[in-house]
Order: sequence, then structure tokens, then C-alpha cells
Amino acid sequence: MALLRFVFLFILISFSASAQKDYKLWLQYHTVSNSAIASEYKNNSKGIAILGNSETIKIAEKELKTGFWDMLGNVPEIKSEVKGESDIIVGSRSNLNSEIKKELQSDFGKINNEGFIIKTISSKSKKQIIITGKNDVAVLYGVFNFLRILQTNKSVTNLNIVDSPRTNIRILNHWDNLDRTVERGYAGFSLWNWQKLPDFIDQRYVDYARANASVGINGTVLTNVNANALILTPQYLEKVEALANVFRPYGIKVYLTARFSAPIEIGKLKTADPKDSEVIDWWKNKAAEIYKRIPDFGGFLVKANSEGQPGPQNYGRDHVDGANMLADAVAPFGGVVMWRAFVYSEHDANDRAKQAYAEFQPYDGKFKENVIVQVKNGAIDFQPREPFHPLFGAMPKTPLMMEFQITQEYLGFSTHLVFLPKLFQEVLESDTYQKGKGSTVAKVVDGTLYQNKLTGIAGVANIGNDLNWTGHPFAQANWYGFGRLAWNPYLDSEIIADEWLRSTFSNDGNFIKPIKNIMMKSREAVVNYMTPLGLHHIMDTGHHYGPGPWVSNLSRPEWNPTYYHKADEKGIGFDRSKSGTNATAQYAPEIEKLFDNLETCPEKDLLWFHHVSWDYKLKNGQTLWNSLALKYQEGVNQVREMQDVWSKAEKYVDSERFKEVKMLLEIQHKEAKWWRDACLLYFQQFSGKELPAEVERPTQTLEYFKSLKFPFAPGNG
Repeated sequence: MALLRFVFLFILISFSASAQKDYKLWLQYHTVSNSAIASEYKNNSKGIAILGNSETIKIAEKELKTGFWDMLGNVPEIKSEVKGESDIIVGSRSNLNSEIKKELQSDFGKINNEGFIIKTISSKSKKQIIITGKNDVAVLYGVFNFLRILQTNKSVTNLNIVDSPRTNIRILNHWDNLDRTVERGYAGFSLWNWQKLPDFIDQRYVDYARANASVGINGTVLTNVNANALILTPQYLEKVEALANVFRPYGIKVYLTARFSAPIEIGKLKTADPKDSEVIDWWKNKAAEIYKRIPDFGGFLVKANSEGQPGPQNYGRDHVDGANMLADAVAPFGGVVMWRAFVYSEHDANDRAKQAYAEFQPYDGKFKENVIVQVKNGAIDFQPREPFHPLFGAMPKTPLMMEFQITQEYLGFSTHLVFLPKLFQEVLESDTYQKGKGSTVAKVVDGTLYQNKLTGIAGVANIGNDLNWTGHPFAQANWYGFGRLAWNPYLDSEIIADEWLRSTFSNDGNFIKPIKNIMMKSREAVVNYMTPLGLHHIMDTGHHYGPGPWVSNLSRPEWNPTYYHKADEKGIGFDRSKSGTNATAQYAPEIEKLFDNLETCPEKDLLWFHHVSWDYKLKNGQTLWNSLALKYQEGVNQVREMQDVWSKAEKYVDSERFKEVKMLLEIQHKEAKWWRDACLLYFQQFSGKELPAEVERPTQTLEYFKSLKFPFAPGNG
């Protein structure tokens, strides 16, 4: 009996220890192998001076203690004031002594209110590291960045880091419903347990805030863009207030989705017309009610007149009318309105890719100054690859906010390893040419192209209540990478991958190099085995899980994959050139010319902009049909390579996460073959051509693939 108890206890402890690794995300704080760092702070420490006593500073102190203990096995003496010598001084500008303030005067001039300074200075022949900023949250950002330096085995000698976020609003959009289901969520249920709030504060809420602060995320939208008006009732606002109180010391503001018809649904008005005086007063009173509870409430995110959601057009009004009405309601309190540009209508027979531009670009300059228009990275819907959205750069008088999707709705859910910062970087680096060469999307988003003051980047969260937060250990990198790029849209995704791997797994170069290589190739792999050469939106109905290029029976044309690929005996692809829908005209002339010409259009976007003959020769000398088939096979081969590389990583990774990733890669390989076989069999009906010899032959029939149904796929609201 005693032996059984011992075995059970051993299993329990082993499970808890390994599970904890999954749960700790990129804040693992492994023992550092850099002997110089270890000797300096373990053996010769003069202590750390922590200046200030706010809740945020206490969090920074706790983080430093945790980091030093876990990484160095020693916590230096913590001092509450600068007495004698200290290795590190941590505190906001107002708490520094005049000598240090003078030393850092020029650096303070280079940072904004959220920026931080990490600098080595000499004082009385002793070098000290100063971690500071203009307020306590900025100091916390500095502390996390200093600990990242230790985590990634970088030198702490002669530090000189002066860094500020390039965007104001760096925010996660949770598509969480009040019943705790998550639309397009693949990592369990919602974090927010509305039933237990406000009295029960789950430790997970604190850990969520900590993880976000560690990468500079400063906002969270708690509820789905397909909004429920109940979140605006006192019963739920009390619960939102409790979450806001948890997040505040970490520099995170709470935002809510505003259902446009809320005045009718919970306000008992007869209309939600934004020009109606009773409606205007209702929203003003509602805003005042929220801000009384939550003084730092961020504002509203709105999805209106899209996919059946109510909006101002229901009353013969426009987006400006709706957004400005809400903007006036939150303006006295410093709030903002994030108005989504994701619109498409069943009443518009035009190309769906053109609708957002056509609907919003004429309103440039008409929105209130506290309105920011939130635009998806591409004109369709978070596809594995899309050309950048033509609205970027086309609205110089209106702040535009990037909306990325971190959750992998169209990229294999949380079963596929896809490093999305590579996708994000591709979009941010795209040149709009709206003010000549170099007018990148990143410059639109950070406000530097047109000197917009209100700036932001949103990411649709991939977080749920799964033990490891995101369903796939490597999906954690997408949350991390989003935060890093929201802070600095010019960061290289390879640097982000390197940071994340070192912080999450190991600093061993023999592990880092090959695993980073598969991460950097993973997004291209998924494009290859799902939607190569510009194909898009050929996923199966509703759940978007697996291929469905044959779907053509849905009530709205733009819901059908056949609408997007238009495969026939002549060829495949959507003609958006001048000879087609002329969507290319929505771009600047230089980009229009590039995309419009079949010969100059980048092959990665070829079938997005052109209907191309099966016999058309690509730059590799192969026909379009052969190239398409070879791309599908290349994607499958790339997943096999990922499997091979991961199999050699076992000695560098704990057994729990190693097995987890190994099994998930097996699923990914199986599903990559499914995508290849189903799509090629379907398109082969039109091309009438044999598969190239290098492409493996399908083992099932097209009818088999068409018969597959997934009525309970996760995240399908």
C-alpha cells in the first residue's frame, strides 16, 4: 500500500512539474549557463534597490526575485532606497536621485510614457544598472526586458537600451462568448469564468496579465466581436470591473465589444438609430456608468453591419454616424472607439475583396479623433496568405489599426505548427507606395506615414483554459510574437523566434538552430499544402477545418470556395485585374501595375489576382498545373522535415512537451496529405492532366474526401 502511495505521489509530482513547464509559457527562467552573468550576480552582488511602493513596483520586485532565484539560484538583497552600493537600481524617473536623473536626461527625452531605459552607469567607480521609465508600468516593461536578457544568455555588461512602443494600443481581441465558448478558439473554453466573478479571482487572470505585460501588450477586449449586449448590464459590468482591477497594475486596460442594438435589447428603446437623441443619451449614460466603475476603461470595439451584425446602416446611416456617436460618448473619459472595417454584404454583387475599401475609403477624414478603424491584414479573411489590405495607406486622414489573427482559424487550428510572426512581418513590410517607395504598412500602422497620433495593433487571441494556454506548445510563440511586433512592427521574426525558443526551451545552439529553421519555414509550408500560388478561402464550410474546394451550394456566393478559385477547363484563379473585377485599382499605381500584369504579378499572389491557364509557364519552367501539384507536395515534404528535426530534439526538451509536439506533428503531416490529395483530385477534374512523377498518388477517392463531415469541430460558433 505504501509503495502504491509512493508511486502515485511520484506520478503526481512528475505530472505537475512537466505541466508547469507548459503553463509557464516563455517565462520559464531556466538556470543560466552564462558564467559571467552567474558570477557577477551570484557571488559579488551588492543588492538591488527597488524605488517606490506601488502595486506595479511590487510586481516588478517579485518578478526580479523569481527571475534571479530561478536563473541564478540566488536573490540579491533588496533595498527600498539607494544606500551604499547597489548592482541594480529599479524605479521610475520621479524616484531616482538627481545625479542619476541628470545622467539619463537625454535618454528620458527619447522615450514616451511607456518606454523604458536599461543603462549601465558608473557611480563612485562602481558600475550600476538602472532600469527606469517615466512611470511604474514602464519600469515593469524594463524589468521584463532585463530578465529576457538574462534568459537568452546575452551580456549584461555596458547595457544601453532606450526603447519605446511604436503603437499606443497593443491589444488582444478575445472572441469569447458569455457561455465560455470561444468563436475560432482552439485551446479550450474562455478564461473568464463569469459565473464565479466578481468574487472569485482565478490565479490564471493574474498569470494572463503577467504574460501580456512581459511582451508589452497593454489592452484586452474581453468579449466577442459578434457581441452580446448583456456584457453592458450592471450584472456583468461588476464582473468586468473585477478583471480590470486585476489587470491594472500590469498596465492592461479593459475594452468591451459594443453591440449596436444594445439600446433596444437592454435599454428598452424602440430604436438604435445613432441620430436619435434618446439613443445618443443612452450611450452617454452607459459610458458614464462604465467609467464610474472602471476609470481607465479603454473603450469600445465595434463590428457593425457585417455578417448580420446590427449597425447604423439599419437606419439609413453610415459608419461615420455610428462610430462618431459612440466616440462622443467615451471622449469625456479619454476612451476610444475601434470600428472594424471587416464588412461584406450579400446585397453587393461586387468582388468581396473590394467591399471594405469601397465602403470606408470615401469616409477618410470624417471620423472623430478618438476613432481608429481596425483593418484586417488582408481583404478577405485571415487566409494563410493574402496581399496586404488596400485600405492601408489609402486613408491618410484616418488612423488605421492592424488586425491580425493569432488563433489559427484557417491555418490548421491548434494542431498545426505555424509560426505566424513570419506572416505578420510579411504584411508589415509590404510597401503601399502611397507616399512613394518605402511607404510600408508598418509606417501606416505606427502613424509615421501620415503623422497619426492614435495608433494600434490588435490580435485575435489564441488563448483558452487549456493547461498550456494555446493548445499547441508552439502556438505560444504566436502570442509572444504578436506582442513583440505590436511593440515594434519593425522587428525581424527570426529574432522573435530565437528569443522565444531560448526563453521557452533551451539556449543550446544545437537545439536553437534547427528548430528555429523549421519555425521560419512553417508558415510557407502551410501555404504550400493548403493554398499555394495565391489560392484562398478553399476551406470547408463553417468550421474552416480541412479542404472544401468543391463547396458551391451555400446561400451567399462569397461563402462558397468555388467563388474564390473559379476553376474550369481553361484554368484557375480569381481575375481581379482590369479585365476582371479591377480590384487592383484599389492599390497605389505602382502596386496596381505590379499586380495587374500576369507577367509581373508575384507568383505567390498569382491566383489571387488572375485566372490562369493550366498550361501557363511559371518562372520555374513548369506549367501552372505541375507547379500547383508540386507546391502541394512540397508542403507535405516540409512537414516531414519538421518531424525529422523535432525527433532529434528529444534530449533538449522535457519529455512532456517533446511527446506533445511529436504527436501534433503527426496530425499535421496526416492533414497536410489530406489537403494535398483532396485539392489535387478536385482540381484535376478541370485540368485533365496527370500528376507530376514527384507527387505522391492519393490513396482515397475524391468522393471519400467530399464525404467527410466535422459537425463538432472546435471554435465553430
